[in-house]
Amino acid sequence: MPIVVDPDLTVVEKLRATLPPGGHSVDSTDALMSWLRNRSEEYVVVLGPGISLSQALEVAEGLRIERPTTSTVLVRDQVDTEVLTKAMHSGMREVVVEGDTLALSSAIERAYQLYIALRGPTGASRHGKIVAVFSPKGGVGKTTVSVNLALALADKGARQVCLVDLDLAFGDVAITLQLIPEHTIAEAVDSEHDLDFSMIQTLLTSHPSGLMILAAPTHPEGRDRVTASLVRRVIQTLRHNFDFLVIDTPPGFDDQVLGAFDETDECIIVATLDVPTIKNTKVAIETLDLLHLVPSNRHLVLNRADEEVGLAKANVEEILGMKVSVSLPSATAVANATNHGQPIVLSKPEHPVSKAINSLAREVVGELVGAGSQPHAKRGLFRRQKK
Repeated sequence: MPIVVDPDLTVVEKLRATLPPGGHSVDSTDALMSWLRNRSEEYVVVLGPGISLSQALEVAEGLRIERPTTSTVLVRDQVDTEVLTKAMHSGMREVVVEGDTLALSSAIERAYQLYIALRGPTGASRHGKIVAVFSPKGGVGKTTVSVNLALALADKGARQVCLVDLDLAFGDVAITLQLIPEHTIAEAVDSEHDLDFSMIQTLLTSHPSGLMILAAPTHPEGRDRVTASLVRRVIQTLRHNFDFLVIDTPPGFDDQVLGAFDETDECIIVATLDVPTIKNTKVAIETLDLLHLVPSNRHLVLNRADEEVGLAKANVEEILGMKVSVSLPSATAVANATNHGQPIVLSKPEHPVSKAINSLAREVVGELVGAGSQPHAKRGLFRRQKK
């Protein structure tokens, strides 16, 4: 996708109007670098006139060496020989005059063609988004949220979505969907060092909706054989073959969960309105901050959010220091749908819980992200910072 860099929101809006659907924007080159660290699908960077020439040249030089598939296009209010010469030497693909929308549109199209040519049709096909659903406490409805969110993201087959059950000891994704998987993630253990999608594909279980499932081991002892490195390898392989990868994690921070968080783009934190859960959630958020895991793209979901219990959404937001993305009301229909193997978003799409889950899915997809939004900055080299 294209990305525009300029501190002036008015300029950004004008430049984004030239971009194809799905374009993003950031307001500085530092934010750009943070954005690019965990996204390989960005094929062109448009550096607006508000970015100094020295900064623009530095970005172009860096991308020329580190990401040759990502083109840089410089937009200036005036273009002279000196600017063109410096841009050419830095590796800038093109320089266009501000306001020349046709030239900018053509430059972006050429950048995409070059991206496809350099990466090839397989490499450029997908770079799916990783969504981890997490709670530090069991019994809050995390698996129910994971399953329904994955189905909402799949959107009746419009997107390829895989749901990974990473609760390796007591995973319930398959039974929630009334599936009997023939294979599980544990069978990838012996192939860790030569793992590819053709092998993982044989382990997936298909749901009638089109959603694909990578089930947890059928016995708790299988958990110990699945290493953090295997988890990362599986996630990295799947993300290149699906639009979205939803990971249902167990409570707590074990090595496998941390391995998954190392690859995560979006984190859904599920909590309920009771003091022990809110306390544990606050500790979990502080731990995520300490480990620099998904620092910005976090979404707080309040499940069974009935204020009659004495805690209100405002109380939770103040305690946790983050806004609630969606609140899911208590509803026996949710449990009933789960017990019948027909998650609520499928069986009752007009139910308030279904509408809230679909709202969350749209937020994850990015349809609610505006031009001035700040993307999350993933830690360098996709790993937790070491002290």
